Amino acid sequence: MAEVTVRAARSDDAAAAARVHVEGWRETYRGLVDDDILDDASLLPRRERFWASALGGDPRYADVQAAVAEVDGEIVGIAMSRAADPYEEDASVEVNLTVLYVLQAHHGTGLGAALLDAVVRPDGTASLWVADPNPRAQAFYRKHRFDFDGAGRVESGVRELRMARTGQ
Repeated sequence: MAEVTVRAARSDDAAAAARVHVEGWRETYRGLVDDDILDDASLLPRRERFWASALGGDPRYADVQAAVAEVDGEIVGIAMSRAADPYEEDASVEVNLTVLYVLQAHHGTGLGAALLDAVVRPDGTASLWVADPNPRAQAFYRKHRFDFDGAGRVESGVRELRMARTGQ
């Protein structure tokens, strides 16, 4: 039986978190995002710098909550949230979920839900942006009481819709 752990991310997780982030993007967005972006050789080093900063004490990320999911000691999922910006449109929520990826081989195992709960209080309010179309992710978030709030945007050529959990 596999040993499964969800825990707070540490600074020494940066490289593995970056790898999962990039693999998660490639698995999720292939066909939605231009292949040149997903296959860019600089993508992994850029994500490594991001995770090193976010987990390494950079004051720009002081409000970040990050978690990883491990199976047999290998990181296979990542999540991150940060305090909601009081000047943003979604200021009615406590946190913004900014990252949640579980590698495809581990979909349906409960790791996504465990990671979500690790970075967003289960009874807390939160918002996130989800790609559209992305029916699997949208269904996952609806299952966890997130609803579309009517906001949309296009980010890096991908249409995104905002979902929020604002109460019970």
